[in-house]
Amino acid sequence: MTLMGQARQLVEDVAGALPRALTLLGQAEALIARVDGLIDRIEQTRRSADDVVVRVGETIDRADESVERIDRTITSADKLVLRAAGLVGSIEPTVNRAQHLLDSFAPSLEMLQPTLDRLAKSTSPEEVEALVRLIDHTPELVDRLVADILPIVENMQSVAPDIHDMLDTMHELNEMIAKIPGMGRIRQRVEDKQASEG
Repeated sequence: MTLMGQARQLVEDVAGALPRALTLLGQAEALIARVDGLIDRIEQTRRSADDVVVRVGETIDRADESVERIDRTITSADKLVLRAAGLVGSIEPTVNRAQHLLDSFAPSLEMLQPTLDRLAKSTSPEEVEALVRLIDHTPELVDRLVADILPIVENMQSVAPDIHDMLDTMHELNEMIAKIPGMGRIRQRVEDKQASEG
């Protein structure tokens, strides 16, 4: 083969290789375009990941703030629990004393229960108000009775039996009123009031 033949062969080989080279070049360009697309998608994914990292950081910051608030709340609750425990400890003797009093009054209260029920059902507010007024005036009435009326009655030898009955009734009423719980305190209050006014 001559040089010319070799050159022709070379030109034919090059001409035959040129479409393949162009095809390879097209494929390389397509591959580069795909790689560029992948790089763009990777960049978008990286930016999205950066955004997620920022949001996660913000969420962690908010969670830390919430944990701090919870810690403060727990501390406040602990203080309240300690104060409540102190209050319970200081109230306990009073509760025990009240329980002892209730236990000691229980038999009497149980015996009085039917009477109290009947009294509650049969007493009107007006009657209660009248009784309160009567109790308020009782010390003064008793003092006047003892100081003014009883000496006159004792000096009367010829008093009719009805007046003696009325006098006995008044004595019984006086004794009944004196037995009302709290009468001693009411009487003392009235006497103190009269002493301060007089």
